[in-house]
Amino acid sequence: MQTPYYLIDKSRLLPNLEKVAYLRERSGAKALLALKCFATWSVFDLISDYLDGTTSSSLFEVKLGREKFPGETHAYSVAWADHEMADVIANSDKIIFNSVGQLNRFAQQTSNHTRGLRINPGVSTSDFDLADPSRPFSRLGESDMDAIAKVLDQISGFMFHNNCENDDFDRFDEMLTGIEDRFGAFIHQMDWISLGGGIHFTGADYPLDQLADRLRQFADKFSVQVYLEPGEAVITNSTTLEVTVLDTLFNGKNLAIVDSSIEAHMLDLLIYRESAKLLPNDGPEEWMICGKSCLAGDIFGEFRFPAALQPGDRLSIQDAAGYTMVKKNWFNGVKMPAIAIKELDGSTRLVRDFDYADFVAALS
Repeated sequence: MQTPYYLIDKSRLLPNLEKVAYLRERSGAKALLALKCFATWSVFDLISDYLDGTTSSSLFEVKLGREKFPGETHAYSVAWADHEMADVIANSDKIIFNSVGQLNRFAQQTSNHTRGLRINPGVSTSDFDLADPSRPFSRLGESDMDAIAKVLDQISGFMFHNNCENDDFDRFDEMLTGIEDRFGAFIHQMDWISLGGGIHFTGADYPLDQLADRLRQFADKFSVQVYLEPGEAVITNSTTLEVTVLDTLFNGKNLAIVDSSIEAHMLDLLIYRESAKLLPNDGPEEWMICGKSCLAGDIFGEFRFPAALQPGDRLSIQDAAGYTMVKKNWFNGVKMPAIAIKELDGSTRLVRDFDYADFVAALS
């Protein structure tokens, strides 16, 4: 298969899904796939067997969830436009408004729909200000207790999404206790609570039983249905970006240029100044893996190999699904990676390729 392409391995996806299923069963919580993180619907046939539905960040994600994923469809957006609301209502089971202003604006239009409100508790686990939902002057959710109190009769649930790659159960427990203490009187009046995503509960050694018991305790205390919105927890370590070395050179370091680009194909690496993951990363040869775009900083990272790299060598960039495939773009006209799936029986199939016509269609 010609590189570059994303390879989704269902055998690596399945262990994550089994942990989601275990957490759902033990805790009573429902799990919704966060499409903002991963929306490659060609594997929804497997994922939908283990989750309860999807949650969105836009109208198009709402419609994709309704069309391609069985179960519940939750509709959230930082701000809905007037012309979107009819489609949002038609394609969702719940609408979660980001602000009291939006809730009031669409109150009459959504009066027969299940509605919720996003609450900003003012704390988070993010190490990046860019991704911190509780950063100063955040627009993500309401925090004014008086404003929230005035609309309790218009909603049946809250969304608290303030975790970000949180693999520390004690920290999660502390944050949830803070939410209970501050918003408990309001939560008692709700039917359902979404605790959002960003909880890395499928990671190695995460205390899954403790999380499940804590979620059930919360649900029982307030008599609510708890929802989680996992994204990366579902697809972590399931997908690689397969690339080929095109050229090598030396400029103080060994450099290898591959047929891909971080700005076009793994944008989060550039945004958060992170290195890609490449396994194995061992050997006497140290090489900087570089993208083929004209961006000077188009660098995947520095890695070790058992032998010097040569044009034609194949490399597998790890963990290339979450917030990666949804952000791919046509920068420099670099060919967008195809999408392939490795089935549970070991066979691999190409599900989508991209060509010049797709590049042209994305422009005007």
